[in-house]
Amino acid sequence: MAPVWTIVALVVLGLLVAWTAWTLSRLRRLEGRVDRARTALETQLRRRAALAAEVAGRYATALEPERAARLTRAAAGARLPWTPDRELAENVLGRELRGLPRDVPGLEPALAADLAGTAQRVALARRFYNDAVRDTRELRGRRFARVLRLHARRPLPRYFDIDDSYGELAGTAGTGGS
Repeated sequence: MAPVWTIVALVVLGLLVAWTAWTLSRLRRLEGRVDRARTALETQLRRRAALAAEVAGRYATALEPERAARLTRAAAGARLPWTPDRELAENVLGRELRGLPRDVPGLEPALAADLAGTAQRVALARRFYNDAVRDTRELRGRRFARVLRLHARRPLPRYFDIDDSYGELAGTAGTGGS
């Protein structure tokens, strides 16, 4: 009969292998969740930039020319690749959108509502993305995961921090969130 310590060592080794397999599986699922959340966030950010460019282009005469030009530049800047500069560009676009007058002459109510709805979806998508990033970083930061260097070759996902408060955007009194 095998000594007791051999059996204990095999059980501990088996538990470590099972935990490692479970953790690797969870890390793969979390990375997929981060990718899907990032895609959703990217979609909403691009939609918001397109709507802002549309407002700046179609209603340039109703807005003062300088404001329309700033909004156009902010919308173009928000189409940058996914870098820290992108966060700055998204913050600039958000400020420009929040700075729009509430009563832009001729602004279609459907466009204003779409803009406000997109702003809300950006906030939700960013929250889902950052939740996925937090969960991934938390699991990769655990002691055994660090010691075993699980997913160490993959870069840690970054949080996407922008001011996505949407308040009441142009002509959307009552349609903004609370």
